[in-house]
Amino acid sequence: MTPSSKPQIVPSANRLKNAICILYWSVGLVVLIESCLFVFSSSRAHAFAKSGMPQVIRPVLGGAEIIAAILFLIPPARTIGGYFLLIIFTLAALIHIVHGQTDVGGLVVYAAGVYTVIAAYKS
Repeated sequence: MTPSSKPQIVPSANRLKNAICILYWSVGLVVLIESCLFVFSSSRAHAFAKSGMPQVIRPVLGGAEIIAAILFLIPPARTIGGYFLLIIFTLAALIHIVHGQTDVGGLVVYAAGVYTVIAAYKS
């Protein structure tokens, strides 16, 4: 490599920064919308009633998830909201598994997205 040829690091860093920003907003908004639907949608309430899980889980876990998602979307509170979401996703996955519903892949993907955002903005 000659002194006049510089590696193209800046465009790559900008692309990564943009990708993290897109991941941040898409995960945050999707989790917020899905949480609101989980808590406030009558069709989701009806489907949840058929699941056999205790009814108190829906407003408590869903309400906590809404609060955590809002915190996650506020930049100064992003880290605390993100860790709160990770705890909620873990609890939700455990509740699903205990009740015989092992399809928790969506929660794993949400958690991976949230963790990636937290790690990227901490560095």
